[in-house]
Amino acid sequence: MFARVPASSANLGPGFDVLAVALELYVEVSVELADSFSITSEGCGAGRFDDERHLAAVVAAQVLGHSNFALHVNSSIPLSRGLGSSAALALAAAAAAGARDPLAIATKVDGHAENAAASLLGGLVAASVSERDGVIARSLPLDEAWRYVVVIPDQELATADARRVLPATVPFADAVHNLNSLGLLIAGMADHRNFVASAMDDRLHQPYRMELLAFARPLLGALREAGASGSCWSGAGSTMLGLSTESTAGRVSEAAKAFLVAHDVPGTVLTLEADRTGLVTR
Repeated sequence: MFARVPASSANLGPGFDVLAVALELYVEVSVELADSFSITSEGCGAGRFDDERHLAAVVAAQVLGHSNFALHVNSSIPLSRGLGSSAALALAAAAAAGARDPLAIATKVDGHAENAAASLLGGLVAASVSERDGVIARSLPLDEAWRYVVVIPDQELATADARRVLPATVPFADAVHNLNSLGLLIAGMADHRNFVASAMDDRLHQPYRMELLAFARPLLGALREAGASGSCWSGAGSTMLGLSTESTAGRVSEAAKAFLVAHDVPGTVLTLEADRTGLVTR
């Protein structure tokens, strides 16, 4: 069986561990029953852990209950860059292996419901894990005018490292600030004409992570100065995102490329649209 799912950018500033948008980068996984285990891979992460330790192999084996299958992975999603590569891979592997609830499996494996939900449903989603209701995911309105300029440094940043710097508690005022921003962000994502720059302001995670990447703060500023409606960390980084429209995306992209050169930060700049399909199987 074959499964394809998109990458995702989580948080979008104030939507920490809640919001994610699916982006037009993809991972494809195929699983075919065989006499013994085998794996081939291409694209991002090719050749890394090409054995039964590979995340897709682990997930497929859990679903099937054995390792007698041939696995192929083809990914255009950079690893450890804040684009939901692990959640997408786990979701695709679970679906390709025939899981009844690939979202639940991917959420358990990756620990992030919002990334997996965006890869499953496409578009903009809100997701959470509830003790009473399990994994909950809901699609939210998303304006087709939005473009996503993603600045992907060569430098990896593991999610575990990015979460390690977060505080155990935050000031009450910061929590209220993020709720205010989140409400405005959801309205602005639904209609770009309602977007206000402060909607991407965050006080729960980005300020604590800035010291992990010296280029983060000035790059986010450069994206806004070039015309981005807002800018934020993509997930836990190292990718940064400039929220743009068709009319501003070109300028924002060029400014990002110039920033990488000027600050000697190896990386890639892509201008993407939202994926609105999510999981595809055959």
